[in-house]
Amino acid sequence: MISFGHKGDFSKATRYFEKLRKAARLEILNKYGQEGVTALAAATPIDSGETAASWYYEIKEGKNSAELVFYNSNINQGVSIAIILQYGHGTGTGGYVQGQDYINPAMRPIFEKIAKELWEEVIRI
Repeated sequence: MISFGHKGDFSKATRYFEKLRKAARLEILNKYGQEGVTALAAATPIDSGETAASWYYEIKEGKNSAELVFYNSNINQGVSIAIILQYGHGTGTGGYVQGQDYINPAMRPIFEKIAKELWEEVIRI
């Protein structure tokens, strides 16, 4: 009969590899957060340029997750100007201003790059 036994655990090695994985993931999200802000600013319809200049991102970390979230800080009377440019809005005189889909085309290539690079990270680990 053959048997195996061991003492201890791999907790130090597990913590080390978790830190490496987390650092790589955050580095990737930060890189694409900056690219996304640049793409959104370039694609935003320009009148004054304030909305285009108001894009920023945050990385929100959970216990087992991370989110890359894009925001636009140009708010007028409680309304996000970036959103009404995207979806349209009514006017004070009863008219309607048609929206322009500029966010999705600008972000699609960024999302594809994120998915590709994160997948490569997953299969490399």
